[in-house]
Amino acid sequence: MSLGSIIAANLAETTAPIVDLIFPPRCPLCGGSIAGQQGLCAPCWSQLQIPGEPSCAACQRPFGGGSVVAGALCAPCLARPPRHDGIAAATLYNPASRKLVLAFKHGRRIAMAPMLARLIAARLPRLEGDWLIIPVPLHRWRLWHRGYNQAALLAGELAKLTQARLVIDGLVRSKATPSLGGLGKKARARALSGAITVPAGQVERIKGANIMLVDDVFTSGATSDACLTALKKAGANKVLIACFARVMDEALDLRPENITPGSDPDPGAT
Repeated sequence: MSLGSIIAANLAETTAPIVDLIFPPRCPLCGGSIAGQQGLCAPCWSQLQIPGEPSCAACQRPFGGGSVVAGALCAPCLARPPRHDGIAAATLYNPASRKLVLAFKHGRRIAMAPMLARLIAARLPRLEGDWLIIPVPLHRWRLWHRGYNQAALLAGELAKLTQARLVIDGLVRSKATPSLGGLGKKARARALSGAITVPAGQVERIKGANIMLVDDVFTSGATSDACLTALKKAGANKVLIACFARVMDEALDLRPENITPGSDPDPGAT
């Protein structure tokens, strides 16, 4: 840990009681009192659904249960082998994770980034060798409108947790794209065609590198596919996708309250 990190940690620890006094810690899901500024209350923790095992060896899609042979692939990966090297999702996208995503992404609750990143980090495989962490980019106009890139905030926190190197501008979104919410997979792919590239100044760094591609939500895979295309074209060795929530209705506990709303305006861009 660097000297700056140690000083920052000590300062945060020293000022925490004052912050808690002025801003009593509240659960971002239900608003109930909690012990610290970052976290959820116990009942709300139980509402998050963590991807279980056994899972697909290629994409970590949870299987329905029963006996599964080691290294087994899910039907989508058998039909179309993925170009990525795994998907590490902290949660499955359900009403609880959706509320956290919307608060973080559109509600300007950027202080949630460390908590969300810790949940993602808990699902990461062991990272052998050197890795670069690259966030899914926003177009400059959307970045200007929102004020921050939620994927970049998560990427920065994951870099602290994993000691991998953050490359904040490893990808750029050079073409403005419409909101992907409500679009089918083919329509998303058409909208993203040629929109995401590796800047010329980053090609040498990307070539031969292992990449952790970070976003808040993995929906249809259209955005990650566009990022993968750009990274592979630049010569990336491996690309692991890391996200907070993964849309996968078939893997959810299918109680009515856990079914992803079909009218969700924009659950995520990935």
